[in-house]
Amino acid sequence: MKRNVGGFDRTWRLVGGAILVAVGLASFAGLLSVGTTVAAILIVAGAVFFATGVVQKCTINRLLGIDTYRKDAETDAESMDETPAKRAS
Repeated sequence: MKRNVGGFDRTWRLVGGAILVAVGLASFAGLLSVGTTVAAILIVAGAVFFATGVVQKCTINRLLGIDTYRKDAETDAESMDETPAKRAS
């Protein structure tokens, strides 16, 4: 599967996912009272958001035809890796 998560979308997945996991864990620790079921849902949802931000691939984005990944950066990086360095004579 191609990368389809990037830019602002990726940033919010990483930040939002971490926040959801933190709120869920805080609830399990007794620091917040949102309920056990809600806390578990927050942890799972946060982990999924964070993971999709890390790997930059989202099945739901693919099904909906959404692609926020910037292809220019990948193309530039690949061309730099394949081009051998020229040495001065």
